[in-house]
Amino acid sequence: MTNYTIEEKDSFTVLGFGTDLKSDYTDYAGITKEKSDFWQAVKQDGRLDTLKSVATNDYIFAVNEAVNNKMMHYAGVMTETSLPEATRMIQFPKGEYLVVKGEGNTAEEVSNMLTGIAFGQVLPEVKDFAYVGGPNTTVEMGQRNGLVFGEMWIPVVRK
Repeated sequence: MTNYTIEEKDSFTVLGFGTDLKSDYTDYAGITKEKSDFWQAVKQDGRLDTLKSVATNDYIFAVNEAVNNKMMHYAGVMTETSLPEATRMIQFPKGEYLVVKGEGNTAEEVSNMLTGIAFGQVLPEVKDFAYVGGPNTTVEMGQRNGLVFGEMWIPVVRK
């Protein structure tokens, strides 16, 4: 089984710019392309730099959340500051989180890998915890030895 931990986290807020993913939730290739195109746009048009200017730390969040029956994806940062042009202030609850760690050549590679591991391997195998919805996120935490490292955080409840 993949290495994972269950960690208690305080509530936190992520300010993000978002996009409505149009691909069916089972269309992994379509979703991956939409997310990639979105991240390229927010990096090029300065939205990500705008978010970084109000961040409380250096982490970059890629948040997935169902909102009004839409599958939303956000580029965000941890902050209590709001910006009028931002899409949403995403509230993450205090509680237990499934945490999967990994590293890769790019932030996108790490995000895709961790999402696949967390939802494809760990959640189906863990018997004591369940994901009951709400926002989940991959967190780009930095670089070491030429690789990007990060974590996936999924709020869970004990069964």
